[in-house]
Amino acid sequence: MPRPLLTEPEIAEALKAVAWARDGDRLTKQVTLDDFRGSMAFVTDVAEVAEELNHHPDISISWNKVGLEVSTHDSGGLTSLDFELARRVDALDPSR
Repeated sequence: MPRPLLTEPEIAEALKAVAWARDGDRLTKQVTLDDFRGSMAFVTDVAEVAEELNHHPDISISWNKVGLEVSTHDSGGLTSLDFELARRVDALDPSR
């Protein structure tokens, strides 16, 4: 069963608590690390969180940059699960 979508006021409030941007129906984040090895270690940590939540972001890696996008596809937009993943990833972000 799909999760309920957040309302616009709920999204606006939740965005205040995370270091992510909104791009339509998804959250996006770019993290800059020291080098490729750091990027890969960060992605491994993100993968652990994603598996725990059973909610998997789209990930792109370009040497020392990691791009993340997340949305609850089966719900058709942003849900509390997207923001839970965002909070957990923020806690892993060494650039914060």
